[in-house]
Amino acid sequence: MNLSNVISGFFIILALTTNFGFFYGDPTVIAEHSRYELFAAIIFNLIATVYKLGDKTQIGAVLLATSLVADIQLISSASVWAFGEYVVGMNTEVVVAIISLSGGAMIANIVSVILFTAETIKSKR
Repeated sequence: MNLSNVISGFFIILALTTNFGFFYGDPTVIAEHSRYELFAAIIFNLIATVYKLGDKTQIGAVLLATSLVADIQLISSASVWAFGEYVVGMNTEVVVAIISLSGGAMIANIVSVILFTAETIKSKR
C-alpha cells in the first residue's frame, strides 16, 4: 500500500462527493445549495490538484488536467455567485450558471475518479 496513493485517492473522491453534495438539488433554487459546501469543494479540489502535481506518468498528466478543469469550473462558479450577490443581484439565470459550472466540475471529477480507479486496477503489486 502506497500512502501517497491513499491520500491522493481520498482527496479525489472527497472532492467528487462534496461537489455532488453542492450540485444536487433544484438548479433554480439557491437555498438548496450551500455556499459552504461550494467552498469545501473548491478546497478539496485544490488539495487533490496539489497531490497530482508530482506524478510524471501519462495518466498522471490527464489526472492533473481533469483536476485543473474542475478547479477552474468551481472557482468560476464561486466568482459568478459573488458577482450575482454583490453586482447584478441573484436571479434565476445567475443561480443556474452557478449550478451548471459546478456540474461541469463534477463531470471532470467523475473522469478523474474513473482514471484513478483504472490506474489502480492496472498497477501491478
